[in-house]
Amino acid sequence: MKNRVGILVLFIAFSVISLYYLVRTWKVNDIRKDASEYALGKDGKEIPGKKQRYLDSLWKQDVFLGSTLENLSKQELGLGLDLQGGMHVILEVSPTEIVKSLAKGSRDPRVNQAVESARKLAVSSSTNFVDLFVSEYKKLAPNTKLSTVFTNSSNRDILNLNSSDAEVIRYIKGEVDGAFDRSFKVIQTRVDKFGVANPNLSKIPGTNRIQVELPGIDNPARVRKLLSGAAKLEFCEVYSMQDLGPSFDAFAALLNKIDLETKISNVSNKIASKDTTKSGLASALAAKSDSTKNDSLSNANSLANIFVGSPTGGMAVRIKDTSRLNQVLKRPEALGMFPANMTFLYDVSPVENPVTKEEVVDIYPVKDHGNAPIEGDVITNAKQDYDPMTGKPDVSMQMNALGARKWKNMTGANVGNRIAIILDNYVYSAPNVNQEITGGNSSISGGFSVEQAQDLANVLKAGKLPAPTNIIEEAVVGASVGSEALRAGVLSSILGLIAVLIFVLIYYSQAGWVANVALLVNLVLLLGVMASFGATMTLPGIAGLVLSVGMSVDANVLIYERVKEEMAAGRNFITAISEGFRNAMPSIIDSNVTTLITGVILFIFGTGLVKGFATTLLIGIFTSLFCAVFVSRLIFDYFIKKEKTINFKTAWTEKLFKDSNIDFIKKRKIFYTISGAIILAGAISIGIRGFGLGVDFKGGRTYEAKFEKNVNTENVRSAVASVFPDNAVEVKTFGGFDKVKITSAYKIDNTEPAVEDEIKSNLDKVLASFKENPGKVVGTSKVGPTIANDTIWSSLQAIFYSIIITFIYIYIRFRSVAFGFGAVVALFHDVLVILGIFSLLNGLLPFSLDIDQAFVGAVLTLMGYSMNDTVVVFDRIREYLREKGSKKEPIETTINNALNSTLSRTAVTGVATLIVLLILLVFGGETIRGFIFCMFLGVIVGTYSSLFIAAPIVVDAMQRRLENEGETMKAIPAVEK
Repeated sequence: MKNRVGILVLFIAFSVISLYYLVRTWKVNDIRKDASEYALGKDGKEIPGKKQRYLDSLWKQDVFLGSTLENLSKQELGLGLDLQGGMHVILEVSPTEIVKSLAKGSRDPRVNQAVESARKLAVSSSTNFVDLFVSEYKKLAPNTKLSTVFTNSSNRDILNLNSSDAEVIRYIKGEVDGAFDRSFKVIQTRVDKFGVANPNLSKIPGTNRIQVELPGIDNPARVRKLLSGAAKLEFCEVYSMQDLGPSFDAFAALLNKIDLETKISNVSNKIASKDTTKSGLASALAAKSDSTKNDSLSNANSLANIFVGSPTGGMAVRIKDTSRLNQVLKRPEALGMFPANMTFLYDVSPVENPVTKEEVVDIYPVKDHGNAPIEGDVITNAKQDYDPMTGKPDVSMQMNALGARKWKNMTGANVGNRIAIILDNYVYSAPNVNQEITGGNSSISGGFSVEQAQDLANVLKAGKLPAPTNIIEEAVVGASVGSEALRAGVLSSILGLIAVLIFVLIYYSQAGWVANVALLVNLVLLLGVMASFGATMTLPGIAGLVLSVGMSVDANVLIYERVKEEMAAGRNFITAISEGFRNAMPSIIDSNVTTLITGVILFIFGTGLVKGFATTLLIGIFTSLFCAVFVSRLIFDYFIKKEKTINFKTAWTEKLFKDSNIDFIKKRKIFYTISGAIILAGAISIGIRGFGLGVDFKGGRTYEAKFEKNVNTENVRSAVASVFPDNAVEVKTFGGFDKVKITSAYKIDNTEPAVEDEIKSNLDKVLASFKENPGKVVGTSKVGPTIANDTIWSSLQAIFYSIIITFIYIYIRFRSVAFGFGAVVALFHDVLVILGIFSLLNGLLPFSLDIDQAFVGAVLTLMGYSMNDTVVVFDRIREYLREKGSKKEPIETTINNALNSTLSRTAVTGVATLIVLLILLVFGGETIRGFIFCMFLGVIVGTYSSLFIAAPIVVDAMQRRLENEGETMKAIPAVEK
């Protein structure tokens, strides 16, 4: 082998670097283990915050060969959320509010109409929101220039009334992009202060979305509030009751009037419902009796009594009456009773009335809300502190010079009155001003817990979001679920690796040891490279890791089969090794390039778990190629230098596939018929039964629930129906009969964090009420309709691009449309068969066969595997056509011989891969079971199509070409090199 010394040096360098980064990973995990032990209390439970303080103390310290803990954490092979628990969120920065804000000076009602129309269209369109808005606005106002809507004093340096529509559109898009960048920085700051080890934030290219991954999170409600809160801070004066005395008298009269109208309406309805045979007097007496009875019972619910005393001494409303009060305040006659600049706002924290034991919330008549004299942009610093008078947690703030001056004037003018400190439309504190406050230092108190005060301080310090952010995708994995997945992943990895090593050793005897050494080195290099990139290992990533090891056998098999052919032809060991490596290289390169195409497309279009799988697969392609070609060759050269030979076969494999003579081509119509029947049955099933669509394709919320014993899905469906009123609920077995997956699209358009908590709380109550078999939610996920549509579109794009690029590559390599056509037909065949089988078996197997993004990833992977196999077959066909074309041998015979000569390689690679997949299917965990099942079927179908579909299609295509040229099938068509 040429450059043997250089390759040896390169191999040693790669190995040392990989081991170095793996040791770094081990070190940082060891430190985290020490931190966990340090944080344990006497009761064996972790003391909150103690572990993080331990890690913070080492964050900037040298802990390993000159590297700080911070540096180690950035370049380690971390665990994904599915392996350690945590929360995954995709936030979408809402462009609707940005556009409205930019047009706030306009009184044109068509702006809001166009924004709303564009918002609805954006759910099912990939078009930029600004372009959608402009299109909708132009439909409503075709002759209106955009500059008249968006030009104001704040942007006069950029726009004027003469600006073209194109300039205005460019300005709006720039503002939207700028708001997105600012939102990312604000959220990044908030997350950094949240105290999570190794948070991961990234912008999703081509979108206004932000992906956030927070490992180890056990309080999703806190995260939702932190990420989506706009943090609009306002300091507003509060009207006194004396100021609003006449207004409240008029409002009380309105409430009494509404009460009276309600009673009269109730009496009328009761009279109408009485037996018509009763006299009018009897009906009236009965109605009067009922009315009197109702009056005595309903005084407490009268609107006139809606305001109650507050334990804090102010004015309050029962929690149950807030919605009724909001409706009354929206009535036209109510709007004119109070000052135009007054708004009722609720306190952020409801309290219990000590007398009635009802939950009430303070309400404040706030002045100039939305146009506050002081806002949060004057805050320079904020921290959690303690009230010196009460000792309770509060938040201390420092203001800049402008804010301090405004605060001094505001407090000086309101001595003896209240000032409300408002965050996101809720009053956090409304203290009485005792004296003028100078210096710009003040505090917010509101009965906070320490955690609430810390979060509020972090939000204030990080700044406010320039636009609202909505959580459009969310997944929460419990720590116990993550640890189970980790154990399943490690177990399946070890078993899969051992199984492949044993199989290769049994099949190839002494040469199997060489292949196994190369496989183990490949594993070290693969993990080391991933660690150096700071990659995250997910459960599908583990599947990709084990699968890449299994598929890397293919390169060794291609080489070994070629070496065996050379030795069978009578060549000596040295020549056989040299020629075997040389002859195998075209097939190795072609097969790896086709897999590389699949991996790149998966990486570009995939998200989350699919991208983790793609990352592992892509790195594995290069490391396995390096090990199979160079590491194996170095070992063989060592034995050649020692003048030793290596055996490539055992007694039972020596004659296996030898002199096989299967007539693949002659019986091609039989195989066409078999495939056609399977595809037709699948098509009928798809038309009648359809598919089980995953939540990432149809949108909705999914809850994974675990019970103490086996549970009936119909019983669960009936029980949880009350949690999702007027919405279909889907309940499926998930990873055993004691686990179910509950899916519904109930309130999926509502992005308020409180909705998530409400549904989860109600579901937990229902599941816990099962007699003798209580259940609980162990994992949740949510996908909004916008991202569901985008997922479908990106999945279709991925499949389409994969087919197109594969066809182009095959055509370039083989310079024949027949080969490209055969490869594409085989790909379509594989996809249609898998789709049909998934529809036919949906609901019949004890695990999910939903069509989701993981399924699309599996389809693309099996397409890559099928192409890998097909290309190897095509390479051998091309070789036979070149060598035997001069013999005028019939083309069917030539191609049959080529196919038979590849059977050994096809079988060994297929069996090795199936062994790995079978182990993953059994031990790999529920999260990837449907994914692995799809790939398991795909390997079988892909191997079948390479031999019985792709090659015969090439023959048929060549036959049509020859017939068009007036030749016969006995002529061998030219195949370019």
